[in-house]
Amino acid sequence: MFLFLVVALAVVVGAVTLAVVGGGDNAPLPEAAPERLQDSLPPDRPVGRADVDRLRFPLAARGYRMADVDDALGRLAAELDERDARIADLESALAGARAAAAHLSADKPAPHPEDDQR
Repeated sequence: MFLFLVVALAVVVGAVTLAVVGGGDNAPLPEAAPERLQDSLPPDRPVGRADVDRLRFPLAARGYRMADVDDALGRLAAELDERDARIADLESALAGARAAAAHLSADKPAPHPEDDQR
């Protein structure tokens, strides 16, 4: 009797294994579509604070999908570099404008006290 139960258990385990692996019509299980980043960073405008706050990466087998994280970080790094260069240009232009204004005010003759008394 015990031998019959062991053989029956082996048959049941084998049938379940074949059903899971793709028995029946001998077709393998369909591939599950990997999760992709749903709300990516906007491609048509600069990234804002709200875009970064909404950014959520899908989980993969061992954490996050490296490609999605690398793409987002690369995009953010490029935009930060662009903004830093723009800030440096604007600060340089402002310093030049201030120097020109200081030069103009230094070249302007001081008013004479006699002019105020007339």
